Amino acid sequence: MKTVLVTGATSGIGEACARAFAAAGWRIVGTGRRADRLAALADELGADVFHPAVFDVRDEAARDAALAAFPQIDCLVNNAGLALGTEPAQRASLDAWKTMIDTNVTALVSLTHALLPGLIARKGAIVNLSSVAATYPYTGGNVYGGTKAFVHQFSLGLRSDLAGTGVRVTSIEPGMVETEFTLVRTQGNQQASDALYGGANPMTGEDIAQTVLWVASLPAHLNINTLELMPVSQSFAGFQVSREG
Repeated sequence: MKTVLVTGATSGIGEACARAFAAAGWRIVGTGRRADRLAALADELGADVFHPAVFDVRDEAARDAALAAFPQIDCLVNNAGLALGTEPAQRASLDAWKTMIDTNVTALVSLTHALLPGLIARKGAIVNLSSVAATYPYTGGNVYGGTKAFVHQFSLGLRSDLAGTGVRVTSIEPGMVETEFTLVRTQGNQQASDALYGGANPMTGEDIAQTVLWVASLPAHLNINTLELMPVSQSFAGFQVSREG
């Protein structure tokens, strides 16, 4: 039985990934800060299938202590991440910027670095969750988009460095997915979340989870470098024009 490590397994895409991989016969190590949600997943999927690892991905000491019990990881799904705030850069919170960088960039590369020796030994796979925000800027996206652009480029760099090791690396870059993402971004504003997703027929966490599972289950000789997904209802915006006078 292969083992996948899914960060941010307490909600959204990460939680859906845990269910999808379990249904496909994988063992899952799921990380997150909310112990109750991880325990509920263990109850649902079975304690022999889902193994909770309770820690904040930014806490390297807690991470290393929790993961010491799981030395053999075949696939790393770097899903944990967040956006904070919708303000333009000149009004944005510096603390929010730093939290996004610490979570979306620093924690991701730190965990990847820690697991690389084992992934190389097992000719495993790394699936990084980026975003269409890595490619298409929008007002208020500033640092969030920058962190996801980093994930995209880091994934390509890993592919280059890991050539010949047998390790596969993929950047998954979704558009609109209805999860708790907007609630976190707006500090729990359900009205804002409903307004964003209402009538848009967005993708679901399950949609992305099935894509991640498909990538992880491909033949060992095949690599998906980058995969961009959007709901049919979402497309590309026009350029902004600021008028004088």
